[in-house]
Amino acid sequence: MTKMTRIALAALAVMGATTAMAQSSVTLYGRINTTVERQKAGDQTVTGMQNNASRWGIRGTEDLGGGLKAGFTLESGFNSDTGTGSGWTHPTTGMSFARQSEVNLSGGFGMLRLGNFVPESYYATADYVSMHNHDTGSSSDAFYDDPVWFGGVNGGGLSTRNKIGYRTPSMGGVTVDAAVSLAEKDPALFQKNKNGYDLAANYNTGPVHLGAGYSKVGDNWQAAFRGLYTFGQFTVGGYYQRSHVGFALPGQVAAGNRNNFRLSAMYALGASEFHANVGRANKWSNIADSAATQYTLGYNYNLSKRTKVYGYYTKVNNSKGAAYMTGTAGADFSSFALGVRHNF
Repeated sequence: MTKMTRIALAALAVMGATTAMAQSSVTLYGRINTTVERQKAGDQTVTGMQNNASRWGIRGTEDLGGGLKAGFTLESGFNSDTGTGSGWTHPTTGMSFARQSEVNLSGGFGMLRLGNFVPESYYATADYVSMHNHDTGSSSDAFYDDPVWFGGVNGGGLSTRNKIGYRTPSMGGVTVDAAVSLAEKDPALFQKNKNGYDLAANYNTGPVHLGAGYSKVGDNWQAAFRGLYTFGQFTVGGYYQRSHVGFALPGQVAAGNRNNFRLSAMYALGASEFHANVGRANKWSNIADSAATQYTLGYNYNLSKRTKVYGYYTKVNNSKGAAYMTGTAGADFSSFALGVRHNF
Protein backbone atom coordinates (compact mmCIF):
# COMPACT_ATOMS: atom_id res chain seq x y z
CA MET A 1 0.00 0.00 0.00
CA THR A 2 1.49 3.33 -1.02
CA LYS A 3 1.82 6.27 1.30
CA MET A 4 -0.75 8.26 -0.73
CA THR A 5 -3.26 5.39 -0.46
CA ARG A 6 -2.85 5.27 3.32
CA ILE A 7 -3.42 9.00 3.56
CA ALA A 8 -6.54 8.77 1.39
CA LEU A 9 -7.99 5.94 3.51
CA ALA A 10 -7.30 7.87 6.70
CA ALA A 11 -9.04 10.94 5.26
CA LEU A 12 -12.08 8.85 4.29
CA ALA A 13 -12.23 7.38 7.82
CA VAL A 14 -12.18 10.84 9.37
CA MET A 15 -14.89 12.05 6.97
CA GLY A 16 -17.04 9.01 7.81
CA ALA A 17 -16.70 9.62 11.56
CA THR A 18 -17.58 13.30 11.10
CA THR A 19 -20.68 12.41 9.09
CA ALA A 20 -21.82 9.93 11.77
CA MET A 21 -21.37 12.54 14.48
CA ALA A 22 -23.39 15.08 12.49
CA GLN A 23 -26.25 12.62 12.06
CA SER A 24 -26.40 11.35 15.65
CA SER A 25 -26.30 13.05 19.04
CA VAL A 26 -26.55 11.93 22.67
CA THR A 27 -27.03 14.43 25.50
CA LEU A 28 -26.64 14.01 29.25
CA TYR A 29 -28.99 16.30 31.21
CA GLY A 30 -30.52 16.67 34.64
CA ARG A 31 -31.73 18.77 37.52
CA ILE A 32 -30.75 18.92 41.19
CA ASN A 33 -33.38 20.69 43.28
CA THR A 34 -33.11 20.70 47.08
CA THR A 35 -34.83 22.66 49.85
CA VAL A 36 -34.50 23.10 53.59
CA GLU A 37 -38.00 23.33 55.02
CA ARG A 38 -40.00 23.91 58.15
CA GLN A 39 -43.13 21.82 57.61
CA LYS A 40 -46.26 21.52 59.72
CA ALA A 41 -48.83 18.76 59.17
CA GLY A 42 -51.67 18.97 61.65
CA ASP A 43 -50.02 19.46 65.05
CA GLN A 44 -46.68 17.96 64.00
CA THR A 45 -43.80 20.28 63.01
CA VAL A 46 -40.49 19.15 61.54
CA THR A 47 -37.43 20.83 60.02
CA GLY A 48 -35.66 18.88 57.33
CA MET A 49 -34.15 18.70 53.89
CA GLN A 50 -36.38 17.82 50.95
CA ASN A 51 -35.82 16.59 47.40
CA ASN A 52 -37.82 18.39 44.69
CA ALA A 53 -38.00 15.83 41.87
CA SER A 54 -34.27 15.77 41.12
CA ARG A 55 -33.38 13.68 38.11
CA TRP A 56 -30.79 12.89 35.46
CA GLY A 57 -31.23 11.49 32.00
CA ILE A 58 -29.84 10.67 28.59
CA ARG A 59 -31.55 11.63 25.35
CA GLY A 60 -30.45 11.08 21.80
CA THR A 61 -31.49 11.39 18.18
CA GLU A 62 -30.33 9.85 14.92
CA ASP A 63 -31.00 11.38 11.52
CA LEU A 64 -32.17 8.51 9.32
CA GLY A 65 -32.47 10.66 6.20
CA GLY A 66 -35.47 11.81 4.24
CA GLY A 67 -36.73 13.82 7.22
CA LEU A 68 -37.03 10.71 9.43
CA LYS A 69 -35.41 10.66 12.88
CA ALA A 70 -35.11 8.08 15.64
CA GLY A 71 -34.89 9.20 19.24
CA PHE A 72 -34.83 7.97 22.81
CA THR A 73 -35.01 9.27 26.38
CA LEU A 74 -33.93 7.49 29.56
CA GLU A 75 -34.61 9.45 32.77
CA SER A 76 -33.92 8.39 36.35
CA GLY A 77 -35.05 10.09 39.54
CA PHE A 78 -32.92 10.37 42.67
CA ASN A 79 -33.31 11.81 46.14
CA SER A 80 -30.98 14.79 46.32
CA ASP A 81 -31.20 14.89 50.13
CA THR A 82 -29.95 11.30 50.61
CA GLY A 83 -28.40 10.27 47.29
CA THR A 84 -30.66 7.24 46.99
CA GLY A 85 -32.66 6.30 43.92
CA SER A 86 -36.21 7.46 43.37
CA GLY A 87 -38.70 6.32 40.75
CA TRP A 88 -41.66 8.25 39.34
CA THR A 89 -44.63 6.35 40.72
CA HIS A 90 -42.73 3.75 42.75
CA PRO A 91 -39.60 4.81 44.71
CA THR A 92 -36.66 2.45 44.33
CA THR A 93 -33.47 1.92 46.28
CA GLY A 94 -31.32 1.75 43.16
CA MET A 95 -31.16 3.42 39.80
CA SER A 96 -34.11 2.95 37.46
CA PHE A 97 -35.58 4.74 34.49
CA ALA A 98 -39.09 4.80 35.96
CA ARG A 99 -39.44 8.53 35.25
CA GLN A 100 -39.12 8.05 31.50
CA SER A 101 -37.93 5.36 29.10
CA GLU A 102 -39.10 5.79 25.53
CA VAL A 103 -38.06 5.27 21.95
CA ASN A 104 -39.62 7.29 19.15
CA LEU A 105 -39.71 7.92 15.42
CA SER A 106 -40.47 11.39 14.06
CA GLY A 107 -40.82 13.07 10.68
CA GLY A 108 -43.28 15.02 8.62
CA PHE A 109 -46.03 12.71 9.90
CA GLY A 110 -45.43 13.74 13.53
CA MET A 111 -43.98 11.48 16.24
CA LEU A 112 -44.68 7.89 17.27
CA ARG A 113 -43.67 7.14 20.89
CA LEU A 114 -43.31 3.78 22.66
CA GLY A 115 -42.48 3.17 26.32
CA ASN A 116 -42.86 4.95 29.62
CA PHE A 117 -43.61 8.69 29.76
CA VAL A 118 -45.76 11.20 31.66
CA PRO A 119 -49.27 11.94 30.31
CA GLU A 120 -49.26 14.96 28.04
CA SER A 121 -52.66 15.96 29.52
CA TYR A 122 -50.78 16.86 32.72
CA TYR A 123 -48.11 18.89 30.92
CA ALA A 124 -50.79 20.73 28.92
CA THR A 125 -52.66 21.91 32.01
CA ALA A 126 -51.47 21.74 35.63
CA ASP A 127 -47.73 21.62 35.00
CA TYR A 128 -47.83 24.51 32.54
CA VAL A 129 -49.09 27.04 35.09
CA SER A 130 -46.90 25.81 38.00
CA MET A 131 -44.18 28.35 37.34
CA HIS A 132 -42.45 28.94 40.67
CA ASN A 133 -40.99 25.45 41.31
CA HIS A 134 -42.12 23.38 38.31
CA ASP A 135 -44.87 21.60 40.28
CA THR A 136 -42.42 19.78 42.54
CA GLY A 137 -41.89 19.48 46.27
CA SER A 138 -44.16 20.58 49.08
CA SER A 139 -45.57 23.51 47.08
CA SER A 140 -46.65 21.31 44.16
CA ASP A 141 -50.29 21.29 43.09
CA ALA A 142 -52.11 19.31 45.79
CA PHE A 143 -55.39 19.03 43.87
CA TYR A 144 -54.66 17.90 40.31
CA ASP A 145 -56.32 14.49 39.80
CA ASP A 146 -54.66 11.77 37.72
CA PRO A 147 -57.34 9.09 37.27
CA VAL A 148 -55.26 6.17 36.08
CA TRP A 149 -55.60 2.58 37.32
CA PHE A 150 -55.87 3.34 41.03
CA GLY A 151 -59.05 4.25 42.88
CA GLY A 152 -59.44 6.85 45.61
CA VAL A 153 -59.19 10.60 45.80
CA ASN A 154 -56.50 12.63 44.02
CA GLY A 155 -55.08 9.96 41.79
CA GLY A 156 -51.98 7.95 42.50
CA GLY A 157 -51.99 6.10 39.19
CA LEU A 158 -49.48 4.31 37.03
CA SER A 159 -50.08 6.82 34.29
CA THR A 160 -46.69 6.48 32.57
CA ARG A 161 -45.96 2.90 31.61
CA ASN A 162 -46.71 0.52 28.71
CA LYS A 163 -47.65 3.46 26.53
CA ILE A 164 -48.18 3.94 22.79
CA GLY A 165 -48.32 7.62 21.90
CA TYR A 166 -48.63 9.85 18.85
CA ARG A 167 -47.96 13.59 18.43
CA THR A 168 -49.11 15.53 15.41
CA PRO A 169 -46.94 18.05 13.58
CA SER A 170 -47.60 21.68 14.50
CA MET A 171 -50.70 22.89 12.67
CA GLY A 172 -50.78 26.68 12.89
CA GLY A 173 -49.32 26.54 16.38
CA VAL A 174 -51.54 23.63 17.51
CA THR A 175 -50.16 20.20 18.44
CA VAL A 176 -52.20 17.21 19.60
CA ASP A 177 -50.98 14.20 21.62
CA ALA A 178 -52.86 10.92 22.02
CA ALA A 179 -51.78 7.82 23.93
CA VAL A 180 -53.01 4.49 25.27
CA SER A 181 -51.47 2.81 28.34
CA LEU A 182 -51.78 -0.97 28.26
CA ALA A 183 -52.90 -2.54 31.54
CA GLU A 184 -51.71 -6.01 30.46
CA LYS A 185 -54.01 -7.57 33.10
CA ASP A 186 -51.42 -6.73 35.74
CA PRO A 187 -52.72 -8.08 39.10
CA ALA A 188 -50.95 -5.22 40.91
CA LEU A 189 -53.41 -2.75 39.37
CA PHE A 190 -56.82 -2.17 40.95
CA GLN A 191 -58.37 -1.95 37.48
CA LYS A 192 -56.15 -4.56 35.87
CA ASN A 193 -58.38 -5.10 32.83
CA LYS A 194 -58.70 -1.43 31.94
CA ASN A 195 -56.35 0.37 29.59
CA GLY A 196 -55.65 4.05 30.18
CA TYR A 197 -56.29 6.74 27.57
CA ASP A 198 -54.78 10.21 27.34
CA LEU A 199 -55.43 13.15 25.01
CA ALA A 200 -53.88 16.64 25.01
CA ALA A 201 -53.83 19.73 22.80
CA ASN A 202 -51.58 22.77 22.99
CA TYR A 203 -51.60 26.16 21.28
CA ASN A 204 -48.55 28.28 22.02
CA THR A 205 -48.01 31.34 19.84
CA GLY A 206 -46.52 34.63 21.02
CA PRO A 207 -47.90 35.70 24.41
CA VAL A 208 -50.92 33.35 24.28
CA HIS A 209 -50.65 29.78 25.57
CA LEU A 210 -53.70 27.52 25.62
CA GLY A 211 -54.04 23.84 26.46
CA ALA A 212 -56.51 21.07 27.20
CA GLY A 213 -56.21 17.53 28.50
CA TYR A 214 -58.40 14.47 29.00
CA SER A 215 -57.52 11.10 30.52
CA LYS A 216 -59.57 8.04 31.44
CA VAL A 217 -59.27 4.54 32.80
CA GLY A 218 -62.30 2.42 33.57
CA ASP A 219 -64.73 4.44 35.67
CA ASN A 220 -62.27 7.25 36.43
CA TRP A 221 -61.66 10.29 34.21
CA GLN A 222 -60.57 13.93 34.23
CA ALA A 223 -60.83 16.84 31.81
CA ALA A 224 -58.95 20.14 32.17
CA PHE A 225 -58.40 23.44 30.33
CA ARG A 226 -55.49 25.85 30.70
CA GLY A 227 -54.70 29.41 29.67
CA LEU A 228 -51.58 31.53 30.16
CA TYR A 229 -50.79 35.05 28.94
CA THR A 230 -47.63 37.17 29.11
CA PHE A 231 -47.68 40.96 28.89
CA GLY A 232 -44.55 42.91 29.63
CA GLN A 233 -43.03 41.67 32.87
CA PHE A 234 -46.24 39.94 34.01
CA THR A 235 -47.36 36.38 33.34
CA VAL A 236 -50.78 35.17 34.49
CA GLY A 237 -52.35 31.76 34.03
CA GLY A 238 -54.70 29.17 35.37
CA TYR A 239 -56.49 25.92 34.74
CA TYR A 240 -59.83 24.29 35.56
CA GLN A 241 -60.35 20.55 36.04
CA ARG A 242 -63.43 18.33 36.28
CA SER A 243 -62.81 14.89 37.79
CA HIS A 244 -64.87 11.75 38.25
CA VAL A 245 -63.88 8.77 40.42
CA GLY A 246 -66.37 5.96 39.89
CA PHE A 247 -64.15 3.11 41.05
CA ALA A 248 -63.68 2.05 44.68
CA LEU A 249 -62.28 -0.97 46.47
CA PRO A 250 -64.73 -3.27 48.27
CA GLY A 251 -66.03 -1.58 51.41
CA GLN A 252 -65.15 1.90 50.16
CA VAL A 253 -67.25 4.59 48.51
CA ALA A 254 -66.36 6.01 45.11
CA ALA A 255 -65.51 9.71 45.51
CA GLY A 256 -67.84 10.84 42.70
CA ASN A 257 -67.41 14.21 40.97
CA ARG A 258 -65.27 17.24 41.82
CA ASN A 259 -64.23 20.59 40.32
CA ASN A 260 -60.92 22.28 41.05
CA PHE A 261 -59.00 25.25 39.69
CA ARG A 262 -55.71 27.07 40.10
CA LEU A 263 -54.65 30.66 39.32
CA SER A 264 -51.01 31.72 39.14
CA ALA A 265 -49.07 34.92 38.52
CA MET A 266 -45.44 35.91 38.07
CA TYR A 267 -43.74 39.32 37.95
CA ALA A 268 -40.18 39.31 36.56
CA LEU A 269 -37.78 42.12 37.45
CA GLY A 270 -34.23 41.57 36.26
CA ALA A 271 -32.97 38.35 37.83
CA SER A 272 -35.86 38.34 40.32
CA GLU A 273 -39.22 36.58 40.00
CA PHE A 274 -42.15 37.15 42.34
CA HIS A 275 -44.74 34.35 42.34
CA ALA A 276 -48.22 33.84 43.75
CA ASN A 277 -50.78 31.13 43.15
CA VAL A 278 -53.98 29.85 44.70
CA GLY A 279 -55.87 26.61 44.13
CA ARG A 280 -59.32 25.50 45.22
CA ALA A 281 -60.70 21.96 45.25
CA ASN A 282 -64.45 21.75 45.75
CA LYS A 283 -65.87 18.80 47.69
CA TRP A 284 -66.20 15.38 46.15
CA SER A 285 -69.88 14.69 45.60
CA ASN A 286 -69.81 11.51 47.70
CA ILE A 287 -67.45 12.70 50.47
CA ALA A 288 -68.77 15.22 52.97
CA ASP A 289 -66.71 18.32 53.84
CA SER A 290 -63.91 17.36 51.42
CA ALA A 291 -63.11 20.82 50.01
CA ALA A 292 -59.68 22.44 50.41
CA THR A 293 -57.70 25.56 49.48
CA GLN A 294 -53.98 25.93 48.73
CA TYR A 295 -51.99 29.11 48.29
CA THR A 296 -48.29 29.78 47.72
CA LEU A 297 -46.10 32.89 47.76
CA GLY A 298 -42.62 32.52 46.29
CA TYR A 299 -39.48 34.40 45.27
CA ASN A 300 -36.83 33.17 42.80
CA TYR A 301 -33.47 34.76 42.08
CA ASN A 302 -31.80 33.52 38.90
CA LEU A 303 -28.04 33.39 39.37
CA SER A 304 -27.76 32.21 35.76
CA LYS A 305 -29.90 30.55 33.11
CA ARG A 306 -29.34 27.21 34.83
CA THR A 307 -29.10 28.04 38.54
CA LYS A 308 -31.48 29.77 40.93
CA VAL A 309 -32.00 30.24 44.64
CA TYR A 310 -35.54 30.55 45.90
CA GLY A 311 -37.90 30.58 48.83
CA TYR A 312 -41.61 30.05 49.30
CA TYR A 313 -44.40 29.65 51.80
CA THR A 314 -47.24 27.27 50.97
CA LYS A 315 -50.39 26.39 52.93
CA VAL A 316 -53.16 23.81 52.42
CA ASN A 317 -56.34 24.37 54.40
CA ASN A 318 -58.35 21.14 54.55
CA SER A 319 -62.00 20.87 55.49
CA LYS A 320 -62.75 18.20 58.10
CA GLY A 321 -63.29 15.56 55.41
CA ALA A 322 -60.23 16.44 53.28
CA ALA A 323 -56.71 15.05 53.72
CA TYR A 324 -54.62 16.71 50.99
CA MET A 325 -50.83 16.66 51.71
CA THR A 326 -51.34 15.13 55.17
CA GLY A 327 -53.26 11.88 54.80
CA THR A 328 -55.29 12.84 57.88
CA ALA A 329 -58.77 14.23 57.42
CA GLY A 330 -59.11 17.78 58.68
CA ALA A 331 -55.37 18.31 59.25
CA ASP A 332 -53.83 21.32 57.51
CA PHE A 333 -50.38 21.50 55.93
CA SER A 334 -47.84 24.32 55.59
CA SER A 335 -44.19 24.73 54.69
CA PHE A 336 -41.63 27.51 54.63
CA ALA A 337 -38.77 26.55 52.30
CA LEU A 338 -35.41 27.83 51.05
CA GLY A 339 -33.79 26.05 48.13
CA VAL A 340 -31.32 25.84 45.27
CA ARG A 341 -32.04 24.43 41.82
CA HIS A 342 -29.38 23.68 39.20
CA ASN A 343 -30.00 22.35 35.69
CA PHE A 344 -27.26 20.67 33.68
